[in-house]
Amino acid sequence: MSNLVRFKFYETALEANRDKQILAENGVNGFIANEQLIQSDWLLSQAVGGIQLQVFEDDLEKAKQILQDYNDNEAYSLEVEHTIKDPVFDFVCPKCGSNHIYRDDRATSFFGISILSSQKFVCYYCGNEFTH
Repeated sequence: MSNLVRFKFYETALEANRDKQILAENGVNGFIANEQLIQSDWLLSQAVGGIQLQVFEDDLEKAKQILQDYNDNEAYSLEVEHTIKDPVFDFVCPKCGSNHIYRDDRATSFFGISILSSQKFVCYYCGNEFTH
């Protein structure tokens, strides 16, 4: 049986758990060390070396390749429909020209109930946030 080795260090548990899940989906078991300790007192992070993702020594190279492939694929945006038929709004994103946009009501809603109509919009295609 192989030993656990420190594979990667993180500042947040969210990042560590994301990578652990990516590895698990590809057949590599990962374990997170120091997560609860740092979440209870984040000042200890430097002392214990941060949140650590550990893998078995035999899976180390495979884990590196899995996360490298994931990061490489994440760098390329998905090809999506640039325009849609019968858009809700009669204007387009000023950055990319797509009419695939939605109103961002997060700032004007209270517990999911929209109080006021927001003038902030977000483009599904490029992620640009703008006002209109």
